[in-house]
Amino acid sequence: MMFSGLFSWLRSNRASTHMPFHDMTLASLPLLAIDLELTSLDAKQAEITSIGWVGGKNYAIELSSCRYEVIQTNAALGQSPVIHGLTSDLLKEGRPLSEVISALYPLLKHHVLVFHNATLDLAALSRAITQCDLPSVSVTFIDTLQLAVYQLKKQHQVLPNNSATLTVCRQRLGLPIAPEHNALDDALATLQLLLAQYAQLGVTNSSTFGEIKHTHAMGYKVIGER
Repeated sequence: MMFSGLFSWLRSNRASTHMPFHDMTLASLPLLAIDLELTSLDAKQAEITSIGWVGGKNYAIELSSCRYEVIQTNAALGQSPVIHGLTSDLLKEGRPLSEVISALYPLLKHHVLVFHNATLDLAALSRAITQCDLPSVSVTFIDTLQLAVYQLKKQHQVLPNNSATLTVCRQRLGLPIAPEHNALDDALATLQLLLAQYAQLGVTNSSTFGEIKHTHAMGYKVIGER
């Protein structure tokens, strides 16, 4: 993975003292982990094949909030069936993108969104909002990949290859092996990782969202702009 572009993008979206949720304790944050499975790693061209999301609060995962949707698309799939198991037949039976994005959209502004690689997923989500003709929306997010990079840079001048993948990050913190390449499984795995990263950072019950801005893993961004 190329980290230079990630660092540049995150620097341009660093948290400020005016960020929503800034003064809320980490325990009280309404979290929403989101994962998108895409046909490509190029967000300008990628089509969404599935979406998974799950909420959390008080250092717990709200399993009742889990949602997983396969998205109807005729896009060229490339390696997607091999990686994600989503074949053309399954995608033909999926739900229209507009229905799924419309269900997710009201949650975006009222949660701190959790991603592993916010750059890619936010870009794809922004494109989907535009495609569905929904208004742009301001979102607050935290990136578990960047939290991992923050910790790794304390130990390495040059990051080892693949040291910040979701699977490797979980292994490093002693989390159990989780299923991969399913959007809901990855959303759950990402939220579990965030809670483990909180412990690694040494946060307390009184720690606020703003107190972890030194990690540069927080951001505030308008998505869906035309």
